Amino acid sequence: MLGYIARRLLLLIPVLFAISLVNFIILELPEGDYLSSQIAELEASGANVSQQEREALRRQYGLDQPMIGRYATWIGNIITQGDFGRSLRYDQPVSELLAERVPLTVGISLATTFFVFAVAIPIGIYSATHKYSFFDYAFTFFGFIGISVPGFLLALVLLWLCYDKLGWNVSGLFSQQYVDAPWSLAKIFDMLKKVWFPILLIGLPGMAGLIRVMRANLLDELEKQYVITARAKGLQENPLLFRYPVRIAANPIVSTIGWVLPAIVGGEVLVSIVLSLPTTGPVLLDAVTSQDLYLAAGITLMLSLLTIIGTLVADLLLAWLDPRIRFGKVEN
Repeated sequence: MLGYIARRLLLLIPVLFAISLVNFIILELPEGDYLSSQIAELEASGANVSQQEREALRRQYGLDQPMIGRYATWIGNIITQGDFGRSLRYDQPVSELLAERVPLTVGISLATTFFVFAVAIPIGIYSATHKYSFFDYAFTFFGFIGISVPGFLLALVLLWLCYDKLGWNVSGLFSQQYVDAPWSLAKIFDMLKKVWFPILLIGLPGMAGLIRVMRANLLDELEKQYVITARAKGLQENPLLFRYPVRIAANPIVSTIGWVLPAIVGGEVLVSIVLSLPTTGPVLLDAVTSQDLYLAAGITLMLSLLTIIGTLVADLLLAWLDPRIRFGKVEN
């Protein structure tokens, strides 16, 4: 097993390089760049920017090189110096912006992922074992609502209801007195009082979908011959349920960890804007719309790393859950 993990970790390096190159090329595809748009705005307001000044600015920010040259410089600086480049939009190093927002984004994403699986799997099991009951219909209705209603719209509605009807201000992650305060136990406790709201809103679509998947998978397993035979032999329902059908039905659920993590990070962009969350979502949207190349590339590189790690974790959990799986091989 350790050898398998070591091989997978070594494979992360070329995969991450390939993903970073593709992301960089995609971000370069739109015409123009941040500096060109800023110069155009200055000239529209009446300022005069000479050709020499344009060339000096492009050299300063490394935009005078061809695309491959910019990528090679960018990825080389990351490897050798941990330097992700400089954000043109915010006029500060990208690494500083990432250090401010990535930890909170990862923390909220991991907490949301845990919440999604901790709630979706038990509800899916209950719905499958109590088919067509009142609560099964209730959870089905809840699932359809969670899948069909956009997270940002639900955030707007609940934000208004909490503030207008209950007097709760649930926007942001911190109370006003802790927004710019250094980290302390008081600030952490203040965050814990408010973080449940974005976790619920960001995780609702994924949770609703996983409930439906778990219910369908388990219903399929409960109708198989080995379950019917085990019941006929007098095996008690709970040991039978959790020893075999639940573990097999959970395999497709566990395999989704690889895309659930980045999907949660990507899906929180609009919710973060509505709730004023200090995460990477609003910054990524701002970087893409303003063509802030190095900031957008740095954030997407972090999301790619999260995807790869999630896939590795999913593979290890699958091998642990299903004895038939041995790191890519199925035993006969």
